[in-house]
Amino acid sequence: MDLGLQGKKALVTGASRGIGRAIAEGLAGEGADIAICARNEGPLQEVVAELGGQGVKAIGSAVDVADGAALKAWIESAASDLGGLDVVVANVSALGAAGSEEAWRQSFEIDLLGTVRTVEAALPFLERSENAAIVAISSIAGIEFFGGVRAYNALKAGLINYASSLASALAESGIRVNTVSPGTIFFEGGVWHRRQLEEPEIHAAALAMNPMGRMGSAQEVANAAVFLSSPAASFISGTNLLVDGALTRGVQF
Repeated sequence: MDLGLQGKKALVTGASRGIGRAIAEGLAGEGADIAICARNEGPLQEVVAELGGQGVKAIGSAVDVADGAALKAWIESAASDLGGLDVVVANVSALGAAGSEEAWRQSFEIDLLGTVRTVEAALPFLERSENAAIVAISSIAGIEFFGGVRAYNALKAGLINYASSLASALAESGIRVNTVSPGTIFFEGGVWHRRQLEEPEIHAAALAMNPMGRMGSAQEVANAAVFLSSPAASFISGTNLLVDGALTRGVQF
């Protein structure tokens, strides 16, 4: 199936590893030129080189999405270098599991406000696109009890609400907005890999909860995000797509 992304211009935040990297690879694999950012320059440039090897234009810079001015400047520069923007994927998280006020503050700054800032800086460029799409990566923790009382859960729920409201507000402009909510996703260096090594009992309990008998992969989340980013999903907006192997127990309406 041709997703219609050939020659499109895409931007992905938090793309040096895991889900963000897989999304960037998926977009590049479909022929989209791409700009990526992450906080650490070294791993980021390795990904840029790999993406460029797919025959597309690939650029990247070290950016902290909590720094609003730096983020805005980078998005404007990236859009200029790429020649516009058609796709924006916000994939950042502070992974706020602690109960401290600082954890709540960081989750607000990165998970929610980092996404808002990304969208607002990108909108002037997306408005010029004929097939503009925004995808925000949330979590199933935003829609049901998961892992206790955490800033992560509350801010991921806020992200889903923000994206849904934004979808309605931007529909007339032809800009689609969706969220993807992964379940337990395993990749090297990720949360569940670390728990497998450091807290095997927690990892085992989480694995046992999965009806499919396994955790998901970053690639499986990326497949959903790339589809929603593409013209092939041209009439899908305002949805929250679960990629969780039926882990959530609620009925989706």
